[in-house]
Amino acid sequence: MDLSGAEFRRAGYALVDWVAAHREGMAELPVRPSVEPGSIRAALPAALPDAPVADVGAALTSLLDDVVVPGSLLWQHPGFFGYFPAQASLLSLLGDIASGGIGSQGMLWSTAPAGTEIEQVLVDGFATALGLGEAFTFAGGGGGSLQDSASSAALVALLAALHRSSPAWQETGIEGTERVYVTAETHSSLAKAVRVAGLGSRALRIVPFSPGTRVMDADALAEHMSADRAAGLRPVLVCPTVGTTGVGAIDPVRAICGVAQGVWVHVDAAWAGVASLCPEFRYVLDGAELADSVCTDAHKWLGTAFDASFLWVRDGRALPAALSITPEYLRNAATDSGAVVDYRDWQVPLGRRMRALKLWAVVHGTGLDGLREQIRAHVALTTSLATRIEAEPGFALAAPPSLALVCLHLTGPDGSPDDAATRAALEAVNADGDSFVTHTTVDGRYAIRVAVGALGTGPEHVDRLWQALRAARD
Repeated sequence: MDLSGAEFRRAGYALVDWVAAHREGMAELPVRPSVEPGSIRAALPAALPDAPVADVGAALTSLLDDVVVPGSLLWQHPGFFGYFPAQASLLSLLGDIASGGIGSQGMLWSTAPAGTEIEQVLVDGFATALGLGEAFTFAGGGGGSLQDSASSAALVALLAALHRSSPAWQETGIEGTERVYVTAETHSSLAKAVRVAGLGSRALRIVPFSPGTRVMDADALAEHMSADRAAGLRPVLVCPTVGTTGVGAIDPVRAICGVAQGVWVHVDAAWAGVASLCPEFRYVLDGAELADSVCTDAHKWLGTAFDASFLWVRDGRALPAALSITPEYLRNAATDSGAVVDYRDWQVPLGRRMRALKLWAVVHGTGLDGLREQIRAHVALTTSLATRIEAEPGFALAAPPSLALVCLHLTGPDGSPDDAATRAALEAVNADGDSFVTHTTVDGRYAIRVAVGALGTGPEHVDRLWQALRAARD
């Protein structure tokens, strides 16, 4: 029921050729598809085939050409400035092919010794490269893993925080007194984690911003926690963000750790944390070495195809203590020895892919210096765009630029934000096919987000976006 080696080579070579040609010609394609809900489904046969097709490789590439590409938002396009980047370098695809080819199931060390230990080497190496310090390495008593996403990382950090706060929760469940502290800029994955963990939305405490900013006010956090304790409630977790999705705000992690004594601090640095590879951007993770857990994504700004999200913990025992369940069929000598890491105890699912190979391919194919060069180039492009926005009549920054993210308004004659004009400009830019941007709101006003980060984005693509924005204003 499978391909022979010769058949796989023939189909595989054709698919590799297709991917290479697609990437080479992507800049000529529209970023956003011109489709309506249901139109793609209507173009496909309703019934599945009973008999195999004659040439599955040709059938797949035909589907890609005729349906998938015309019906996809092209995240790898150099004109993609929406959301945050989702880089999928060809280097990382090599690792994905190898991972899929081996077909390992890495739930235990004994089921994937190489996958487990390669991952340990990578997460330890990046903890050092990002400046997190020895405490977040396995040798230092902590350790890391590659989760599928920052959302999963937030959930397991919350479960570990619940366990540390009250180990009885594993038997009795939650008490209803638990509280989790975020800001209005915190990613929605934290709210979802609170729901999934059974705490309910009432457990969320929205901490105010420091005056004139969009970052968490550490003094206000201290007041909230003190008031909650006085009311018989139990602070469980605080989540400062390094690079919020809305405007790229960076919460004061060091100050937050200083007031959150005894409460688990989880640093969500999903997008911006990798910038700390560059010494000049090391400030973004200032204070993270004091936290209990830190997350940053390899699949956003580190060239690695989705999914691959770093999660480090200061205490390597914390996640297994909260999550480990060992039925008889998973028992083995290596686990019983205590000498190995079983990554099934570091995540919610039992099974896991060998994500480490694609990250290994990226870091060995580019070196850390190559990754730093890319980050610096994207920040420089964003700085240049922000300078133009500030100097151009009819435009204004909606928030201070943050690394490779800039948010802007179109303005009216009096210089105040014009929501209708800003919205119309976004729609015009996205309609022309050359660029794609997304939006947020800042102090209740509509703003365009420009996130520079696609692998092929260069000055010419930023220039094209800027000219489209100016044309929309005029």
